Amino acid sequence: MIILKNLVLRRSAKVLLDRASITITPGEKVGLVGRNGVGKSTLFGLLNGSLHEDAGEFSWPRQWRLAQVAQDMPETSQSATEFVIDGDTRLAEVRAALTEAETRFEADPDDPDAGMAIAQAHADLADAGEHDASARAQALILGLGFRVDELDNPVDSFSGGWRMRLQLARALMCPSDLLLLDEPTNHLDLDALVWLEAWLKSYAGTMIVISHDREFLDAVTSVTLHIDNAQLVRYGGNYSKFEEMRSEQMLLQQAAFERQQDRIAHLQKFIDRFKAKASKAKQAQSRVKAIERMEKVAPMLASADFNFEFKEPRSIPSPMLSIAGADFGYVVDGEARTIVRKVSRSVLAGQRIGILGANGQGKSTVVKTIARDLAALSGTITEGKGLTIGYFAQQELDVLRPHDNPLQHMTRLAREASAQSREASGEQVLRGFLGSFNFSGDMVSQAVGTMSGGEKARLVLAMMVWQRPNLLLLDEPTNHLDLVTREALAMALNQFEGTLMLVSHDRALLRSVCDEFWLVGRGAINAFDGDLDDYQIYLLEEGRRLRDEARTGRNAAGTRAKAA
Repeated sequence: MIILKNLVLRRSAKVLLDRASITITPGEKVGLVGRNGVGKSTLFGLLNGSLHEDAGEFSWPRQWRLAQVAQDMPETSQSATEFVIDGDTRLAEVRAALTEAETRFEADPDDPDAGMAIAQAHADLADAGEHDASARAQALILGLGFRVDELDNPVDSFSGGWRMRLQLARALMCPSDLLLLDEPTNHLDLDALVWLEAWLKSYAGTMIVISHDREFLDAVTSVTLHIDNAQLVRYGGNYSKFEEMRSEQMLLQQAAFERQQDRIAHLQKFIDRFKAKASKAKQAQSRVKAIERMEKVAPMLASADFNFEFKEPRSIPSPMLSIAGADFGYVVDGEARTIVRKVSRSVLAGQRIGILGANGQGKSTVVKTIARDLAALSGTITEGKGLTIGYFAQQELDVLRPHDNPLQHMTRLAREASAQSREASGEQVLRGFLGSFNFSGDMVSQAVGTMSGGEKARLVLAMMVWQRPNLLLLDEPTNHLDLVTREALAMALNQFEGTLMLVSHDRALLRSVCDEFWLVGRGAINAFDGDLDDYQIYLLEEGRRLRDEARTGRNAAGTRAKAA
């Protein structure tokens, strides 16, 4: 088991854990939660051996094998399949042992130990799963959203987000007793997320996961560790159960605090009344000592919540836009590549549309086309008069300048807005506005390129709010947002008076803010008649269908190759 006893962890001068004690038993699935900056990733550093405790005791079974997702961006010309296979550390050890034994045998063919070592290595290879390593690796890769024709592509040919998926597949490939996952869902679409949940539910080892996705935590964890005020508190249950128990705990603590304050006020009233009277001096002094001896109950101070709201749009055209016979796609080297064909749909005022679809089916292409980043390959898109689009790109830096700071971004935005509406905004107004999005002090002058993903996301939200859009296009807006900010976003979207189109793998957000769904798939856009539970079933069935097709295609290719 994993044991932390009176543990102290520091980062520079900041104490992240102060005499924290906790036990995790083998096989438990643990969600590690807490606000950004409280020390979740630092605790992972202790568990993986990259950091050491500053005081106290920490132990876990040294025979355990550890697996975790490497955070570095892989740079290699290895194929995706071989890169993931190399994540199987047991297989890699046995392969190395076989190579060493063969080298010894080549140097001295009469060495009986070398021959025995080769035989043992071959037996160990069979036990380590050499025969199906490629199939196991490819099942992981396909499950995480890659296409069959990408299995043999070099790792270097993929974008950053896809390389991080390969790092995740590599970690899952590793036979492990302890699996550490730090925000594993950040680069996943909903179809890959549903697959990952199913895989993790069948994982036999101990797992600790950091995530800001409440439905993911609910699905894969049964224990929650909460870091708060430099303490680790264990709750039996998933994230929803943790929230329920913590709310009850907060109410009880606040009630105890208020009762104690009443008791202290009563004692203090006696002290103030009689401390000057000689006949009552001893009684007054005893009450002073009673207050001093009293173990103080802390008030239940709620953390400073982050809230914002969208301004009322200046106008709300209806329809917002009309699409007639349009093909969506993009142009590469002068050649048009159509992803979605013959789209004819209208977007009306007040609609709240969740855009669903398996990976690679064209969700982002649809959003980018409506956002005017891509032109329709054919057909027409007619915008309503006064349409103002607020666009949250999947990659925040698509709309941010890394060398500029938040104030420069807002100043430029305000200048453009004042040119259109003649509403001038001074620097103090902009600083105050940024402060409402938690950009205060020196942060307004910090280069965006040095900010965290969550800070960039908040800046994009601030810029969108300032523009007073009447159509919001959000493509994976929660990737870097913590749970508190996700809640604030959901509340703001529910109060938004315009039209919303949302692509997200955060099912809690989709359930909270969307009234209807469009399904992008098999080259078309159709209304999806069902809820998100129905959609998860659809995704699992679609994934099975695609894997079966892939298996059939590869078997046919293998048969043709043998015949040739």
